[in-house]
Amino acid sequence: MIFLTALPLFWIMISASRGGHWGAWMPSSISAFEGTCVSIPCRFDFPDELRPAVVHGVWYFNSPYPKNYPPVVFKSRTQVVHESFQGRSRLLGDLGLRNCTLLLSNVSPELGGKYYFRGDLGGYNQYTFSEHSVLDIVNTPNIVVPPEVVAGTEVEVSCMVPDNCPELRPELSWLGHEGLGEPAVLGRLREDEGTWVQVSLLHFVPTSEANGHRLGCQASFPNTTLQFEGYASLDVKYPPVIVEMNSSVEAIEGSHVSLLCGADSNPPPLLTWMRDGTVLREAVADSLLLELEEVTPAEDGVYACLAENAYGQDNRTVGLSVMYAPWKPTVNGTMVAVEGETVSILCSTQSNPDPILTIFKEKQILSTVIYESELQLELPAVSPEDDGEYWCVAENQYGQRATAFNLSVEFAPVLLLESHCAAARDTVQCLCVVKSNPEPSVAFELPSRNVTVNESEREFVYSERSGLVLTSILTLRGQAQAPPRVICTARNLYGAKSLELPFQGAHRLMWAKIGPVGAVVAFAILIAIVCYITQTRRKKNVTESPSFSAGDNPPVLFSSDFRISGAPEKYESKEVSTLESH
Repeated sequence: MIFLTALPLFWIMISASRGGHWGAWMPSSISAFEGTCVSIPCRFDFPDELRPAVVHGVWYFNSPYPKNYPPVVFKSRTQVVHESFQGRSRLLGDLGLRNCTLLLSNVSPELGGKYYFRGDLGGYNQYTFSEHSVLDIVNTPNIVVPPEVVAGTEVEVSCMVPDNCPELRPELSWLGHEGLGEPAVLGRLREDEGTWVQVSLLHFVPTSEANGHRLGCQASFPNTTLQFEGYASLDVKYPPVIVEMNSSVEAIEGSHVSLLCGADSNPPPLLTWMRDGTVLREAVADSLLLELEEVTPAEDGVYACLAENAYGQDNRTVGLSVMYAPWKPTVNGTMVAVEGETVSILCSTQSNPDPILTIFKEKQILSTVIYESELQLELPAVSPEDDGEYWCVAENQYGQRATAFNLSVEFAPVLLLESHCAAARDTVQCLCVVKSNPEPSVAFELPSRNVTVNESEREFVYSERSGLVLTSILTLRGQAQAPPRVICTARNLYGAKSLELPFQGAHRLMWAKIGPVGAVVAFAILIAIVCYITQTRRKKNVTESPSFSAGDNPPVLFSSDFRISGAPEKYESKEVSTLESH
């Protein structure tokens, strides 16, 4: 049974009026250690006019009414008491002086209860006071701890024991106070009228480590074997401290990740897992586990654990690094450039760890970086050779991705050395091979006859493009005399280039052997061919826009049934009837 800090002790007065009415005063409650004694202070009053010769009194246990035959604790007339109180009760006060103080010795738990006093002045002048004193038998000191003990704030803990036995005085000592503070004994204090306590104080500044510490107080009585101990556990309030958390975590994309946060505090903290200000999970607990299933690169980042209670907070962070293969590279930059310009191309990707980035062209490495997410390719003064397909490849230990892109270099036409004319029997075939971007327009000119044929005249010119190279073929049939000069002109928005096509093979020597007669015949044939072409184009005016005007020279005969040495068989053109057929 614990002795209360502030005992509700007061004197009870049945009649508060002066002038002598029946009345009694005693503490409403009083305490004593088992095996010691207790003095219950008591005084009473009665009407003055009674003036009895002798004043007697009786103490009853647990009932104020004699007709109920309560146990008699003390009786001044006969000294006859209940067996429980034999040799253990006596009156300390003088009833003649209206002092009814009672002493109980060697108290035991069965003596705990209510004690009533009855005044006996003789005859009918007897009065039992209804108010009483409650005796509490204790066997442990009362350790009083403040309702709130906060770490870092000085606290006062007291040990209080009843000191109502005039024959035995308690001595107090602290147990388990080492490292907390030095006790200060206040000594015997009067709580209220008639009751006393012995008090010892202990001042200290608690730390979080003192939470749960058992602090004891011992009451002993000199020259006896009586000794009593009481204990109290300190409930020290303190803010959270995060004591358990993952270090930085690396995880492969798609794997399972567990993040643990544990904190020490009193009371238990509210633990919260957060990322970028978003609450992921929270609970009031000493530890909290955050489970991430099949992590993705989007979950890569810093995770924070916040622990808080009414006394403060703490937080820590952990980095989660999600390892994954490179994403498909993106390419930004100039994809169309004019010859001579500088081209800058940026290839970028995302991966963890950062990848090796490489730009290839035709299996040749042009640029590479290690453990970077961007690669800049600079091509100063681009030329036609830089035109083509490129690859940007990103790779790390988790995989590889690649992106193809094309760079188009635009430039003025270039007539290649493969351009020439060749004769076989009565047919001449002229090739104009042009490298250009964008695709050029090609025209064949016979300056001696003021005749120009372009590629739109598909009955006479066949063109085919392979990459940046355009091959146009002009076929002349029925050439019995020396071939005329043929000039090839290629043109696009960046310029034009012309070349008189050279003749290849031995046919050029044949013209010198024909002589003047042969020349006259050949001249006549050419005139006939020119006339035929002119007539053909006039017929086409009905449905198509002509390539030649009415004032042009007569047409030259073209034939398609001819293949030059080394030319692919797919080069074919339509045959036009010769002059002799008219």
